This record gives sequence, C-alpha cells and structure tokens, in this order.
Amino acid sequence: MLRALASNALTLLIVGLFLMGGLVVWGQSQYKAEGPLESAMCLQVRSGSNMTRVSQELEDDGAISSAMIFRMAADYTDKSQQLKAGSFLVREGASMEQIIDEITSSGASTCGSEIEYRIGVTRIQTRVRELDPATLEFVEIASFDVTDEEIPAEYGQKREEADTRYRVSVAEGVTSWQVAQGLEAIEPLTGEIAEIPAEGMLAPDSYDLAPGDDRTTVLQAMQDKQQLRINAVWESRQGDLPISSPEEMLILASIIEKETGVPNERGQVASVFVNRLEQGMKLQTDPTVIYGVTKGQGTLGRGLRRSELRRATPWNTYVIDGLPPTPIANPGLASLEAAVAPEETNFVFFVADGTGGHAFAETLQEHNRNVAKWREIEAERNSSSN
Repeated sequence: MLRALASNALTLLIVGLFLMGGLVVWGQSQYKAEGPLESAMCLQVRSGSNMTRVSQELEDDGAISSAMIFRMAADYTDKSQQLKAGSFLVREGASMEQIIDEITSSGASTCGSEIEYRIGVTRIQTRVRELDPATLEFVEIASFDVTDEEIPAEYGQKREEADTRYRVSVAEGVTSWQVAQGLEAIEPLTGEIAEIPAEGMLAPDSYDLAPGDDRTTVLQAMQDKQQLRINAVWESRQGDLPISSPEEMLILASIIEKETGVPNERGQVASVFVNRLEQGMKLQTDPTVIYGVTKGQGTLGRGLRRSELRRATPWNTYVIDGLPPTPIANPGLASLEAAVAPEETNFVFFVADGTGGHAFAETLQEHNRNVAKWREIEAERNSSSN
C-alpha cells in the first residue's frame, strides 16, 4: 500500500515537473515571440509608475498577450526595478523582451515631444515636434524665432511635460559668437558663458540637452567633438597640400564652408583655393572681407562696399597674401574633409551661376564671361522684382 502511494506520488511529481517545464518553455516562447501590436504606439511611463501598471496598460492597448507573463519576465530578468520614466516607442509586432529592454535601458525617451533649438547663420529657431508612431516621423506643431515676443502656447505646454526631449542643432558656417548668443537664448540651460570659444572650434551638429544643463558644458562638448574631427581629418590629408598645420586646415575649411552651401561643390571650391595658394595668388574671397567687418558678430545684412574691399584688415584676402589669421566660421566635417582632399582641377576662379551653385573657370577670360552671365541674371531678377 505504502509502496503504491509512493509510486503514485513520484509519478505525480514527475508529471508536475514536466508540466512546469512545459509552462516555462511556453512562457519563454511568449516572451520572445512577435507581439500582437498592429501599429506602433507611444507608451508613456509616468514617474512613480511600476511594472504592474505598465504591463496592464500594454495588455489593454493590445501590445502584449499577457500582463502576467510580462511581469514575471521582468522579475525573472531582474528588470522590474529598472523601469524608467519617459515616452517610449513600441514598434509594430514588438516582443515582450524588446518592450522590456526599451523601457528599462537608457531612460531616454524615444517618442513623444521634442523641442529643438536650431542656431543658424541668420536666426535662432525653436521647433516643437511630436513623433507620429504610425509614420515614425516627427510632426511640427510650432515653430518660432527665440527673439520673437510672442511664444506659441504649445511651447509652454511641452516645456511642462516631464518627458519632453530637448536638443540644440548648430548649423554649418555659424560663428562662435553666434553659437554663444544662441545658447544664452535657450531658456532651459543655466550658467553664464564667461569666454567665447575660439573661432572654428565648435562642431556643427546636433546635441542632446536636459533642463538645467550648463551652457559652458554644452560648449565644451562642441569643442571636444570638433577637436576629434580636426585630428582625424588632418591624419587623412593628402601629402602635397599648401597648408602645413591643422590650424591652417581649419581656416581653409571655414572659407570653403562660407563660400558654398552646395555639398557636391565643396571639392571644387577647395581646389580653387588650393590652386591659388600654390600659385601665389590672393584668395580674394568675400566672406573673409565680411568677417573683417563684423568680427563674426552677426551678419552684415547688406552687400560689401568698394571701400570695404580695399580696406586693409587681417582677414581681407583681397589685400593680404595667403590665408587669414583665424577661421571665419565653424566648418562642418564635409568642409574639413574637402580642405585636405580637394578635387584635382585647374580652376582658379568661380562666380555664382544663378542656381545656387557656381560657375568655375581656369582662365580670366572664361571667368569674365561667367561674371557677365551672372550680372545678366542679377539684372533680370532686379527688374522683375521692381
């Protein structure tokens, strides 16, 4: 009798273990399997929330098949206490494993609202955007100049939301003074800028911000990135260039940056200046003259006067030989690369061609024809606008 009971108990135990093992295997398959979500959604995890609430919300929204398995998996992987507050993108068909990783990893919001401060050459623009989970594209809901007196209500609303992301974008060709002015105007930042960084030493790029970040710290991040770019590009330079240091490369790159906004022209523009340097010709580039007038503090806002073209300043390349003493703006990576790897041409002249680009020439005679064409285009535009 006792032997029979023991045998039955052992059998039940074995069956139970098999069932439990099967349950674990099934649970693991559910955890890693493609989820039921038919279209991407934005999951908002509020501060103070927990895995129980989040799992139930996900189940209610049809993003997971079982809130219980989700919670058990989070506990089993020791991630229940790593839940981050923020807005997180849950993609179509995301597995429970992927969702748990998304909401417990960096804590950086991957959807929701974003405020971008763009420091450009002529203006400092604020854009308020929101990610549309259906298209995975940001939709602009407000845009304004930070110097405007009237600020859209949407900006204030998003500023009050704890999970709103912030970033600052620095355009290629802005001066260090313009960047400093832009950062001073960005309300969520703190601290005063005691010293404006050297011209050319701020990397045009996009930088994540957080309310309360110090302006000097943000500037340092820009300097660190630009220094890394300078070091890497200088190491990759061609061996027969008429520039002898990273500093000269940076100056030349800044001139290239200011002379063209057309990406595929940078190599040709670089070749013109390299050819002129090699031949002992003056660079004769208007942006350097403008920098001598403004010192990089804002834009000129008008055409250059003849007297300014003749006036001797350290940056007037119609008067001085070779490169000016400092960069005239902060060049982007592409302009740095063009400075050390110009196209191989015989061009020594270029002028606007009316399309936003330039017409290049090897001889003065050819250049004069291009200039005449450009003046005809200018005259037609002026007559049509009057």
